[in-house]
Amino acid sequence: MKTIAIASDHAGFNLKELLKKDYLKGKYTILDIGTHSSESCDYPIVAHEIAIEILKDNEVELGVLICGSGNGVAITANKHEHIRAALCWNEQIAILARQHNNANILCLPARFISNEDAITIVDCFLNTNFEGGRHQRRVDLIDITENC
Repeated sequence: MKTIAIASDHAGFNLKELLKKDYLKGKYTILDIGTHSSESCDYPIVAHEIAIEILKDNEVELGVLICGSGNGVAITANKHEHIRAALCWNEQIAILARQHNNANILCLPARFISNEDAITIVDCFLNTNFEGGRHQRRVDLIDITENC
């Protein structure tokens, strides 16, 4: 079974718990980074932690990050080299994020999507593969190098 890391701030906590229970459970090994309650917390903490987990040489292949708008966690996670966190609010964007950008973290806007849409978006993201080819050349240009 693939290992999927999942994390949220307080605004995304209920959606995170629903995804763990109603979609991910039994299909994936789940690494829950936190938060573990709906008490107010700082989204950068969990966003940095999930990025670090994905960058380790271990079994975590992809991540799901959730906050109110999805923007805060995406901005934070993308500070890490080799992380490609994509804010997705529908299934087509989730599919393209994987196919064309080889995104390794899905960011969801909990306050702007339904639970049903979130499940569909996560399903599309986790079950779509990177196409490579011309897209690999572009993905290779994302990380900042001294040759820019």
